Amino acid sequence: MASTEGLVPITRAFLASYYDKHPFTPLSPDVTRLSSQIRSMANDFLTQHPPTQGEGVLIDEADQLPPHKIDENMWKNREYIEETIFLLESSNWPEVLKQQSAPDCAEFALTFGQLKDKLHNTLKALESFQIKNAEHVFNTVMTYLPQDFRGTLLRQQRERSERNKQAEVDTLVNSGGSIRDRYALLWKQQMDRRRQLAQLGSATGVYKTLVKYLVGVPQVLLDFTRQINDDDGPMEEQRHRYGPPLYSLTSMILYVRLFLSISWARYDTKKLKREEIAILEQAIDVYTTELERFLTFIGEVFANAPFFISADVVGALEAGKNDDYKEINIPAGKTYEVLLSVDVVNSYIAWDFSLVQGKINMDIGFSLEFVSPTGEKTLMLPSRRYESDQGNFCTLMAGSYKLIWDNTYSTFFKKVIRYKIDCIPPVTEPVQSDSSKNAGEVEAG
Repeated sequence: MASTEGLVPITRAFLASYYDKHPFTPLSPDVTRLSSQIRSMANDFLTQHPPTQGEGVLIDEADQLPPHKIDENMWKNREYIEETIFLLESSNWPEVLKQQSAPDCAEFALTFGQLKDKLHNTLKALESFQIKNAEHVFNTVMTYLPQDFRGTLLRQQRERSERNKQAEVDTLVNSGGSIRDRYALLWKQQMDRRRQLAQLGSATGVYKTLVKYLVGVPQVLLDFTRQINDDDGPMEEQRHRYGPPLYSLTSMILYVRLFLSISWARYDTKKLKREEIAILEQAIDVYTTELERFLTFIGEVFANAPFFISADVVGALEAGKNDDYKEINIPAGKTYEVLLSVDVVNSYIAWDFSLVQGKINMDIGFSLEFVSPTGEKTLMLPSRRYESDQGNFCTLMAGSYKLIWDNTYSTFFKKVIRYKIDCIPPVTEPVQSDSSKNAGEVEAG
């Protein structure tokens, strides 16, 4: 059996050696050239008509450096693409453009329709990249956790958390939130996910309980989730290698979005020239081609990056090393009870048990009670008889819960049960203080 002894979290130096073998072919020089032209065209519109307050916010953003985090750039690209698609919709054209002569209008409609299609395809590619990458990271982490009912519960909690996040986004959209508002919320949710993973490694707050109960989490994984976020850690090497081309593409699509927004607002006094539309076409063509090339490349690099430790090595060892099932002999006419203390409401009490059968198949009663501080008992799950069972119960109150195996109905036969129980706290999304808002980042696209 393979061993995890001697394994350590990946270092920046080791990751650098891996990236040395995967250089990114530089972006086309057209990215810089067309970005400069698009930004210059936007400035031309502002020469005679100063920006409005709303435009000023967008201009300030265009004047700043793109975000440092790779995945924040991914979200920004999605935001700017969607906003550009929105502006290219015929219903959002300036009124003067809508009322132009038929030949011109038909030509513009064809051009803008083609640009929308290109951007839409790239948006789908970017969304697919993010979904696959998120699943890869989560599944990789999960392979190091106990491969029993506890892992299943954590997956269920994640699915529930993601549904709640989607409901939060839907509520914002239905209340009239803008594209920008929606992406601000999506990024906040992304940072919440990251803090949860970092807290698992640091074992702070409720995660101390989580790590305590999840017997079998290898220390090397906890060290990885904690140290991956160091200021000069592995993720900084990733940004150093692959950040610059992505930063250039982020700026490029922002300039396109800025140009369309400014030119649309001033179209009644300064119509777009054919050469300006030609530059816009070239810019979107180059942007979509280069971003999709970058996504294909970086997806392969991230999927094979060595800081994801082999599940074959860790999973098999920890499964055997941390086999924390217990066996108990329950005489005929007796019961066996286990008392669990639950500190957090909506925690899950989970169990997995089976009878060690002899020549005669047998069963045993099983029930669950809540025990108040005064000793009053409330039946939560009525007694049923099982040969084996794997289940869970979501707690409605903090306090003591008693799991009871009942062999009182048996006159002659003792029962031997092999069981494992756990109390798994809910995956919460804690409110962060200002001082901790930047803590906890695990980035992989």
